[in-house]
Amino acid sequence: MNQTAPSKGHPKGLAVLFTTEMWERFNFYGMRALLSLFLVNALAFSDKDAAIIYGGFLGLSYLTPMLGGFISDRFLGNRNCIVLGGTIMALGQLLLFASGSMYSSSVGTATSLMWAALFVIIIGNGFFKPNISSMVGQLYPKGDTRLDSAFTIFYMGINVGAMLGMTICPVLGDVKVGEVRVVEAFKWGFLAAGAAMLLGTILFFMLKNKYVVKPDGTPVGIKPDFTTVKAVEESDEAEKAHFSQKAILGVVFLMIALFFGIHFLSIDPNPIKSWVYPFIYAAGISLAVLILTDKSITKVERDRILVIYTVAFFVIFFWSAFEQAGSSLTFIADKQTDLNLLGWNMPPSFVQNANSIFVIAFALPFSALWLSLQKKNREPGSTTKQSYGLMLLAIGYLIIAFQVKSIGNSGKVGVIWLIIMYLFHTLGELCLSPIGLSLVAKLAPKRFSSLLMGVWFIGNAAGYALAGTLGAILPPTGDKFEAASKQGIDLQGVLDGKITATAQQLAILTKEKIATTYPSFAGFTIHNLYEFFMVFVILAGVASVLLFAISGKLSKMMHGVK
Repeated sequence: MNQTAPSKGHPKGLAVLFTTEMWERFNFYGMRALLSLFLVNALAFSDKDAAIIYGGFLGLSYLTPMLGGFISDRFLGNRNCIVLGGTIMALGQLLLFASGSMYSSSVGTATSLMWAALFVIIIGNGFFKPNISSMVGQLYPKGDTRLDSAFTIFYMGINVGAMLGMTICPVLGDVKVGEVRVVEAFKWGFLAAGAAMLLGTILFFMLKNKYVVKPDGTPVGIKPDFTTVKAVEESDEAEKAHFSQKAILGVVFLMIALFFGIHFLSIDPNPIKSWVYPFIYAAGISLAVLILTDKSITKVERDRILVIYTVAFFVIFFWSAFEQAGSSLTFIADKQTDLNLLGWNMPPSFVQNANSIFVIAFALPFSALWLSLQKKNREPGSTTKQSYGLMLLAIGYLIIAFQVKSIGNSGKVGVIWLIIMYLFHTLGELCLSPIGLSLVAKLAPKRFSSLLMGVWFIGNAAGYALAGTLGAILPPTGDKFEAASKQGIDLQGVLDGKITATAQQLAILTKEKIATTYPSFAGFTIHNLYEFFMVFVILAGVASVLLFAISGKLSKMMHGVK
């Protein structure tokens, strides 16, 4: 494919999609910041159950984009799916508002409303998420080299919305008077999230016809029309997928087999982990296979789709390390970090907001960097950029690993080192995530543009699941050693076998319930934070080297797409 010389600047439609996505992410991340607290404090779920519900909700939210993408490509079109998805998500937030209003009079009714709300939001996100990302790519002509830059700008909209949502919704919904949480306030955070989603949907509906158009003025993302014969384009793409009945039945059988196989291997009594998680994995793999059974698919298209699948596999390792921000890194910020920064004692939950702040600060410079390198004919390929992203992530963990190496499991690290780590993680994210969205837009056949965007998000979901598994290998830290230190006992030394504890000291350890064993990963015992962080250095670093090594092969399989 020939690369198209870029026009000056970006189309105005990008600003419309930027704003729409910003309000949707405000809605999603704002609600997400309150959900677990609401489940525990208003609906009386345990911390563990709330975490499992949250994980299942997030996983399903990244599975339904495949269904929404399929419906868009075959029936409704991107525009209609965005309006439909945004409206449905706003309704879901209103159901959460109703749940937050009724919990005090009837916990049972409030809980039922909560389940209905999460289901509705999952469906709405499925219609919305892949279609708005797909439309960004459609604003540009085939081969336009501004696409990486465009998705980097679009990605900034995601993070502006996330930062606003995670700030405003908790201010309204997570209110405390002294040490007492005002549970009645949760509903106002959900209402704010719903209002943001409704505002974004209305703005998109009003502005789409004027601005969300192709360079020649034709509308982007309209309902597909398979009744008329269109002129053959340069890409000679088929307009509609053709799946044989045999292929569909085979994929259905594959999904059922995968589902029950993963289910029986999970061996977990929790119904969400043993039923919902296997469904997510089985459906994601099966639908990805279904695309490759399309009878009309060409060799070039097959090669490009396989590139998308390959890169989606590698980003699993990125997100599994990156998403420690919401679990193990937050626990470390809470228990083993000196949070004083220039006289301000930073809340532990605020530290991870460094990521959103850095994205907003660096998104435009990165966008300008790609354009500048492109003009000099020095811009690296998409898969090479993503290998850089994985390496930057590994470097971020390497920096923090060396900082905690000498403090053991009971010392504290300065918060500035966590912030520096998040800086490198953000730089890696800007090399990988928006570039991945751009890659899908450039490589996906038109008839699969939204569906393959859904496949990309499945890679994200798998990374989130792996993040939970890896977060569980966090060694005993902070409070696990506090009671022992008060008794003058070196618990670390006892556990390492370097110090022999007296019977009295062992009795104290047992009484305080702080005697513990170290977690292990891949046959290796994780004794301290240094070893814990090195797991991510190795995983991300090896993935980076491997992706870089095969980038040349992947570039050939892209058949001219950069």
